[in-house]
Amino acid sequence: MRRITWRIPALLVVMALILAACGGDSDDTTTTEAAATTETTAADTVTETTMAEETTTTSMADVTGLACDEPVTVGVVTDLTGPLAIYGAHINRGVPIGFAYATGGEVGSGLEQSYMVDDCEIRVIFKDDQSNPELTATAGRELIEIEGADIIIGTVSSGATASLQSLAIENNIILIAAPAAATDITGKDFNENTFRASRNNYQDAMAICEQFVNGDGYQTFVQIAPDYSFGYGGAAGYKDACTFAGGEFIADDVFAPADTTDFTSYLEPLADTDADAFLVTWAGGGFVPLLQGALDLGVVDEDTVLGSPFVDNIVMPAFFANAIGSTASIIYHYTAADNAINDYLIEKDAELGAFPDLFDADGMNAAIMVVEAIRATNGAVDADSLRAALEGMSFEGPKGTIEIRAEDHVAVQDMYIVKLLNVDDPEFKYYEYVGTVRPEPPCLLEGDFTSRCGSLPTGSLSGS
Repeated sequence: MRRITWRIPALLVVMALILAACGGDSDDTTTTEAAATTETTAADTVTETTMAEETTTTSMADVTGLACDEPVTVGVVTDLTGPLAIYGAHINRGVPIGFAYATGGEVGSGLEQSYMVDDCEIRVIFKDDQSNPELTATAGRELIEIEGADIIIGTVSSGATASLQSLAIENNIILIAAPAAATDITGKDFNENTFRASRNNYQDAMAICEQFVNGDGYQTFVQIAPDYSFGYGGAAGYKDACTFAGGEFIADDVFAPADTTDFTSYLEPLADTDADAFLVTWAGGGFVPLLQGALDLGVVDEDTVLGSPFVDNIVMPAFFANAIGSTASIIYHYTAADNAINDYLIEKDAELGAFPDLFDADGMNAAIMVVEAIRATNGAVDADSLRAALEGMSFEGPKGTIEIRAEDHVAVQDMYIVKLLNVDDPEFKYYEYVGTVRPEPPCLLEGDFTSRCGSLPTGSLSGS
């Protein structure tokens, strides 16, 4: 694989954008022109596919007999108009497509939708939280107290998702986190009513660090992260995974307050380290002055490169035009996944005038997961019944097989290594597929929940 060498400022912005999509909090105020961009070109569907691991997947509508006395209500909280709306749009598309696939119905539209599983109705109600934890909490309470939500899916921001975690345990309902990535959601902040449909940032780190060290040849690292839970989790994941892959961190991690505007004092300790790569975990508007400070102090120069996972379709041309020929990891791309459910997602997104993007698969997986659980409980939606169905569940989605670990509710799933060929294809066919990775992170539960880890590896991968 070709070594990825980033030597321009734009890549720090990209790193911040992808992390913001997975870890923003109420301080997130950054907007981009891309947030107003829509995808309007119709898709060419893939005509030949193979099922992941030769597993045959059928629509849940092929099974009959489910009935429920009252409709099941599913609340979806996502960012439709806020700073992370570019990513909320993926969930807004993916969730209805997932329910349509899992029920054999039509893809719904609007803020209130209805799907039938045999004789059981599923009401799906969308709420916009603008990636603001206070609005997230308000939306969650309205869904529970007014709409009678039995299950909640959401949200984009990890900080905002923490609000939903609290509501889920207080009201004894099930939360399916998607696409928020902070490790703490199913780690330090674990509760028995929170499950993932999406990956966490520890899985991101494992995929990326393997590529950085053994694919691209980076050996020494330094990093900076925001001084709150998302930053701690992201930095710990990168440090552990890159060390385990064979890399070395040659300076202490630096943590700066999330509202920092002058990074000089935080970056000075890294200025003369001569690391191969400078890793940045950040969310919100601070990445712009952070970048300028790194350039001014020489933290980023000809001797220190930047590596980054590839990001969403819309942002790629703006920031990766100089990186043609490079190889990196990506959470999901519709040209990398190869199975019949991914083909369905491509087809239905095309009918909406779009192409599947970075988190469309997460939205679809969350909906499939809900329907699978309701079928497994024969329509029961109390937390105890759903929890028993979800723990240890395995199902097929557009990324292939998703396995929900019973111990910590982490969703083990495929991620992809791809080579960047272009950034101007009208159908976003930017990549050549290189390979698939399936990171299985350690169990990171703490306190009274530690014993749940059972036989899973715990703590640090590297043993440090």
